[in-house]
Amino acid sequence: MPVEPAPDERDQIHAAMDRILAGSPQHSNGALTIVALAAEAGVPRNALTQRHLDLKNEFYEKVRDRGETPDAEKRLRKQVVKLKELRAADAQEIKQLRADVEALVGALHQSQMENRQLRKRLTDRPSNLRILPTQPQPSPRAVASQAHVAPATDE
Repeated sequence: MPVEPAPDERDQIHAAMDRILAGSPQHSNGALTIVALAAEAGVPRNALTQRHLDLKNEFYEKVRDRGETPDAEKRLRKQVVKLKELRAADAQEIKQLRADVEALVGALHQSQMENRQLRKRLTDRPSNLRILPTQPQPSPRAVASQAHVAPATDE
């Protein structure tokens, strides 16, 4: 069930508007906001955002006519500047991450090529190569099987 506005609600809002714009608020901090206007008028904020939109717009219009910017607009402008800075920082980070990915892909490719070359050299080892007795001797079968097994990321 909607709450009916008090008969003098619009008068209270107009009087509050005049006090805030004159710089002499009695019941609020005097900020150029709807919250302060509602507090100054002694009405709920939704009275200005739902029932009396015309008075809310009139208040903001009077603020602008005086060459001032409503506090809500000032906060939004600061937030826009901050968001633009964050967006620029994010774009720079994304650019750096893309460059890092390219470098990592290059390093991975280089490692894969070196791995292939080492495997080939291992299988192409001459049979007359003598392994020193102090080194473990892989069996010819193990050498052959390792040379033919390729990791899943090889290609």
